[in-house]
Amino acid sequence: MSEPDSAPTFYEQLAALERAGEAFVVVTLVEALGSVPQDTGAKMLVTPAGLRTGTVGGGRVEAQALALALELLAATGPDRARPRFVSWTLKGDVGMTCGGAVKLYFEPHPAGGAAWPIVIFGAGHVAQALVPVLLPLPCTLTVFDTRTDWLEKFPRARHLRTAHLADLASAVDTLPPDAFVLCMTQGHRTDRPVLHRALSTRDFPFIGVIGSDAKAAVLRRELVTDGLAPALAEKFHCPVGLDFGTNHPHEIALSIAAQLLTERDRLAAARLPAKRD
Repeated sequence: MSEPDSAPTFYEQLAALERAGEAFVVVTLVEALGSVPQDTGAKMLVTPAGLRTGTVGGGRVEAQALALALELLAATGPDRARPRFVSWTLKGDVGMTCGGAVKLYFEPHPAGGAAWPIVIFGAGHVAQALVPVLLPLPCTLTVFDTRTDWLEKFPRARHLRTAHLADLASAVDTLPPDAFVLCMTQGHRTDRPVLHRALSTRDFPFIGVIGSDAKAAVLRRELVTDGLAPALAEKFHCPVGLDFGTNHPHEIALSIAAQLLTERDRLAAARLPAKRD
């Protein structure tokens, strides 16, 4: 008679969720002070369905930690992957009679393993340099182009999707609302339809266009001529990228990555509640 299989360990369950691309939060008790219901190092694994396995103490402290983990799982935009560190006194913050305190670390793992959608229209030289810079970050990357041979140059990666389209602007309707959008097609004539669709029908947090100040002026004038409101025609960054480096594709790629990170963090900070004195 064979022995029954043992229950999967905490880390085996974590790995299974990650392989399946399911969302979860790891909650770790990083410090336990005084009289507390669990020891330092305790962990629990939380999915949208609730507590999956583990414990950080049970009772009210665990209920409060579980509520915060579910709140993080419900977050949208860049905040979906932002870790949280909290320090609670069990009496004052949790409502327990214990006189101790806990410090907990919440590490969200959004569905699909990434949280920040970045969409690139155009698979040319700068996109070829930019994608390897962005791939190690907690993001999903999508690249659209009309040229299959350029799309085939990209490395294979779990968080990278490439798509060949004859009409690039049609993809705008399919993008998530929190996507950071980059227009890097073969020129302003092919950038303009994508821009017009994105600016007139959507409200993306960031739209960047590769090019010069002169190109930006031409694009804005033509977009207004095409019927776009002047205020909307101002809502894109061109030249995209921070102002450093040369025109070498890899240096441009670094400047664009730096701007994307800067804007991501600025928008995340703007959503945080104001601190009270």
